[in-house]
Amino acid sequence: MVYRINNLTEDSMNPITKCKYDSSWIILMLTDSTDYQQMCGSVNGCAYTIKVSRKNYKYWEMSVCDFISFCDANNKNAILVMSETDLNTAKKHYGSHMYNEPFLRENEPSFLIHSTSLRSWNQIRSDGLLKSWNILKREQNIAEEKPIGAQLGDPEDFSDYIMFGSGITGEIIVNSKQQGKIIMDENAEYLTGARLYFDARKMAYDGLLLRDGCHIKVKDTLPLNPYLIWAATWDSLGLKGQLSTPKIFAELAEKQFNLLKKSPASKP
Repeated sequence: MVYRINNLTEDSMNPITKCKYDSSWIILMLTDSTDYQQMCGSVNGCAYTIKVSRKNYKYWEMSVCDFISFCDANNKNAILVMSETDLNTAKKHYGSHMYNEPFLRENEPSFLIHSTSLRSWNQIRSDGLLKSWNILKREQNIAEEKPIGAQLGDPEDFSDYIMFGSGITGEIIVNSKQQGKIIMDENAEYLTGARLYFDARKMAYDGLLLRDGCHIKVKDTLPLNPYLIWAATWDSLGLKGQLSTPKIFAELAEKQFNLLKKSPASKP
């Protein structure tokens, strides 16, 4: 059930149940912040909250309604923090769109990135597919008790999904897993892994691509064939060794991938 309220104090008390939040709740808050487009996390014991800036994010209406569409389809307990007027504006703009519609929108990238360690990449190649954290845990392929996102307050069911990103986000996650804590420094040295580029258009067309208002993701598993386009590793990028930084590794991979797209012999 999705509830709407005008305002919210970010603390442990759920305004709907009048009790403390449990892990089943998620929040989307529409703001006028100029500090971000979208931001997510949990503070002061509050439920995981996606903040969307109406001033900075051009597609805020789509974000709001993807959140609603995703939560309704998955029977999630959710709270919208926004005025009824803004909600009606968003719904009018959204029209007949859906969180899992089988095509890319004008603001969505043609290629999605998932980064992982070299050890995991070897296992992925052996399996022929990506697997969610929860599946890997059930198969006893990972030793960590909780995913690194738990430190940001990620809901438990996030681990049912394979997350995709852009920029240096994936490399930040790989480094954070190595350190056992969130490391946001893009210039921190770490052991590079594999940066995987996937065809988002094919993923959407085949009904795999899901939107929750903030993330683009796939449920449970994703076969490498036919979606994986290219994998960047330290040796394929011409680095002298595995040690680098998220910034350098991501920039080199992006440069090489852009060259591959322009090459007639290997154009995605």
